[in-house]
Amino acid sequence: MSTKSKQNKLQRQNGIVAGVCGGLGAFFGINPFWFRLLFLILMLPGGLPGVLPYLLLWIIIPRR
Repeated sequence: MSTKSKQNKLQRQNGIVAGVCGGLGAFFGINPFWFRLLFLILMLPGGLPGVLPYLLLWIIIPRR
């Protein structure tokens, strides 16, 4: 028996900027729109709460 592990990878084809939201959407099995909306809402109080996690995920998540 082989087990498949879920791996989070940047999804360039589903990505608008870096593929972070597309990769998160594929990993969790939901539409990337919801992650884009979440990052947009986090950017409203000055930008840093939304930009910083996005940049960190861009660096941490491996490319496909």
